[in-house]
Amino acid sequence: MKRRSFISAAIASFGVLPFMSSAASALNEGRAKTLIDTLVADINKVIASGKSEPSMYREFERIFARYSDTSYISAYAMGNDGRRASSKQKSAFSKAFQGYIARKYGSRFREFIGGQLEVKSVKKVKRWYEVKTLARLQGQSPFDVTFHVSDRSGKDLFFNMYIEGINLLLTERTEVGALIDRNGGDIDKMIKALKSAS
Repeated sequence: MKRRSFISAAIASFGVLPFMSSAASALNEGRAKTLIDTLVADINKVIASGKSEPSMYREFERIFARYSDTSYISAYAMGNDGRRASSKQKSAFSKAFQGYIARKYGSRFREFIGGQLEVKSVKKVKRWYEVKTLARLQGQSPFDVTFHVSDRSGKDLFFNMYIEGINLLLTERTEVGALIDRNGGDIDKMIKALKSAS
């Protein structure tokens, strides 16, 4: 479970490079593969920066906000509760959620030093791409990681992943739902609690 939590966090926090999409240059297999290859390099760049962990957390949050489909991920994490949330609450939640992801998994990113993700296959599924990879971390057995990338927002962005069958989006929806329940269904209290959760 530790390795699953780590790699899930790494991808969720970093997203993928924001290549612009257009009718003449839409997301394809080559670009989907490039996104994942570049992702690993970006992770290691921050780890190797020598910054303090709090500084790395801020960097992780910035990258997550810039390169992942934050609108989709945040909306999915809120689930049905998002229907009763105001626009202001949704915006506050999205910001708090970014920080939560960075804090929750940031301290584990150092485990990725010397690691490798090897792309095994890229397949188009409806209007997005499924990128299957094999992850190798030092001192651990290889395990499967599947990425979902899309250009529906106008950019090529990461929006979900699976770790040996574990769905990241569903995992985070469960965590946020439990936090809402612990706060009596109060969305504002949940957002406040999320700001310090990890």
